[in-house]
Amino acid sequence: MAEASVRPAVPADVEEIARIQRDTWRAAYAELVPEEVLAGLDNVAAVRELVEQATAAVLVATEGEWTVGFCVAGLAPDSEVAEADGTLPPDAATTGLVATLLVEPRWGRRGHGGRLLAAAAETLRSQGATRGVSWVPEADRASLAFYASAGWPTDGVVRTLDAGGRPLREARVTGSLDLKLISS
Repeated sequence: MAEASVRPAVPADVEEIARIQRDTWRAAYAELVPEEVLAGLDNVAAVRELVEQATAAVLVATEGEWTVGFCVAGLAPDSEVAEADGTLPPDAATTGLVATLLVEPRWGRRGHGGRLLAAAAETLRSQGATRGVSWVPEADRASLAFYASAGWPTDGVVRTLDAGGRPLREARVTGSLDLKLISS
């Protein structure tokens, strides 16, 4: 395997990050999200704003010369950590959010997701976070298993989003930011 690493995104990564998100969502969520929503995925402007304004940490996974995945992480807004009844947990102010973590399917099972999550955890710890959360479509068993294997199981909180007129249920996962990469 070529050298694999994770680094902060730079403006030159924007187009590739947007392509990875578009292509990965089209492959992974074709049965969950209507075709017209997937066909309209073009988030170059939003990715550019995230990278250039640094409102959240944007990290990219690389293998050799290829960008193979990315992650967006930052401190979590209250709406992302609230319990089902709307109450905030005691650690709400120190909870980080992994808003997106995607690895292109053709680069899967090579450790890129784990490296991205570990780097996001390190970034969140440096911002004062003590715990992390993320939201995963309930039907995405592979991603739920990935987070569970990293010590981030579901916590029982679910939400339903409107995905182009179709409900999309997501489960919240949560776990420690003390993640260690284990080489095999």
